Amino acid sequence: MRYPEHDSGDAGRGVTADGRPGASRPALLVCLVTTLLLASCTRGQRAVPPDALGLRQVAEFPLPGGTSRWDYQSLDPTSGRLYLAHLGASSVTVFDTRSQRVVATIGDVPDVHGILAVPELGRVYATATGANQVAVIDMQTLRVVARAESGRYPDGLAYDPDEGAIFVSDEAGGTVSVISTATNRRVATIALGGEVGNTQYDPVAKRVYSAGQGRNELVAIDPAARQIAGRTALPGCRHPHGLAIDAENRLAFVACDESATLLVLDLRTMQVTARQAVGDQPDVLAFDAGLHRLYVAAESGTVAIFEEQGTTIARVALGLLAASAHSVAVDPQTHRVYFPLENSQGHPALRVFEPVIGTPRASRHAPLPDAAPRMVTTFMIGLFGLATGRSWIENIDIMRPSSPRPQQRGEFSHPLHS
Repeated sequence: MRYPEHDSGDAGRGVTADGRPGASRPALLVCLVTTLLLASCTRGQRAVPPDALGLRQVAEFPLPGGTSRWDYQSLDPTSGRLYLAHLGASSVTVFDTRSQRVVATIGDVPDVHGILAVPELGRVYATATGANQVAVIDMQTLRVVARAESGRYPDGLAYDPDEGAIFVSDEAGGTVSVISTATNRRVATIALGGEVGNTQYDPVAKRVYSAGQGRNELVAIDPAARQIAGRTALPGCRHPHGLAIDAENRLAFVACDESATLLVLDLRTMQVTARQAVGDQPDVLAFDAGLHRLYVAAESGTVAIFEEQGTTIARVALGLLAASAHSVAVDPQTHRVYFPLENSQGHPALRVFEPVIGTPRASRHAPLPDAAPRMVTTFMIGLFGLATGRSWIENIDIMRPSSPRPQQRGEFSHPLHS
């Protein structure tokens, strides 16, 4: 949002050091009151019991490393090994879901974000974001055996078995890098024209889809031609980042982190079939094809659970699971759900749940956990407008925090996503 030009009508407001119109004393008083009200609304917010989310906690396991940020996960269903990106420790943790223990920690993966297990190749691919590379890990030795150059700030990963290629979201670079699994070298770069969110492969259409978060669209890539095959606008979606595909039922799920919204897109018609509110700054999505359940984990720690119904979805539950519960993975065989947490009683932990089948959906229309502060913010923005004479949209931009969460070492400067 461009700030309004300063003119003689701003008398009494003042001007900031960078030339923007300043706020009047009444406006500053309104801001102070807003801050106090928001603090009072959020002070007592606590995690909801798991059964309120239709989940039952079955275990919690300590994880190695310090209490720093975790990111994506990828499960190999053939071995039962779960690979977790420990971004803050620049390492990959390997957890055996069958023996229920950590079996390895793989270091020297700078600021690792995305991770993807490819059992048929015996490889795990991890975006070493701090080095603008993709690390290739051997599943047998659990060692890094190759490194491929990527674009700027590599994040998400997708695998196309027909082309023998890994497609990498170069988030800040606005490109998708194509890496040959045969040579472990980048063989193409596809420009998307803006920041790139997560990337997924659709085996039915034989397309790679990327969340075009810079242009609020879903971008289809022809992996054989290595070029853009189509763009679909996502109305009502600001900064699409998270992405999941239900290839069998031809649906795409897109999480919009600046509007706290989930969109469902019918891949046959490329039309939006549903919109749902989710937690603030939705990040990672996981789809359980067996149960037709979608999990949306947000930076706020809020988890939303949906049930697929035809070409749309119904909300099963929504609530605060735990602080930093923004990453989620599902075991397609056991249906267990995994959340790595930065800090559980002084150490990182992997919290494991299983769904309670037949969960009543009475809670799906419940307000968001942060609904109260949102309502207070909206009300106070209106008062702020009366005090300043600015529009509602202008005041949102002025009152918005500059950085909703602390930035991790080596992390791209956008404050809203991993």
